[in-house]
Amino acid sequence: MRCLFFIPAVLLPTMTWALCPASPDHTVALEDLIEAVQSAKSETEAQMLTYEMWQYWADAPDEQSQEILDRGMERRAAYDFLGALQDFDRLIAYCPDYAEGYNQRAFVYFLQQDYASALVDLEKVLEISPRHVAALSGRALSLVALQRRDDARTALKQALKLNPWLPERGLLSPGGPLAADGVDL
Repeated sequence: MRCLFFIPAVLLPTMTWALCPASPDHTVALEDLIEAVQSAKSETEAQMLTYEMWQYWADAPDEQSQEILDRGMERRAAYDFLGALQDFDRLIAYCPDYAEGYNQRAFVYFLQQDYASALVDLEKVLEISPRHVAALSGRALSLVALQRRDDARTALKQALKLNPWLPERGLLSPGGPLAADGVDL
């Protein structure tokens, strides 16, 4: 006797039939950009280099993962946080070794003020990509929001070693919330 399996059409878009390929290895290019941003002569130059970093971080492993990432980012930009989370959950399920899926989901959690969840994802990003400047910075901001100022200061200093031009550097300025003698804002 023959068994037929029926899969409702509504489930097909959420099913993954193939395995995600390995993430593109942009290590050398990113290291070159980190070195360049460390010696940048202006904030404008640093911003251009940071934009180039984002091009590498947002380079998904294949067409399917790129479509999911792009759609999630579009949804996040449109404040459709539920839709964005669904996309980033799907991306992570499909490509669990792709750091940017976790980073983007962490950003949505951060925007929703779910800083503890953001930290979990940011730790995963940094496990996969230890020199992901944006994740280090996001980690610092999440720690600030959780009032873990010593940890936040450490995380931000790590990020600033890689990119001294980060806008968050002002948090360490005198009177800033992470200044050594800072006043809580």
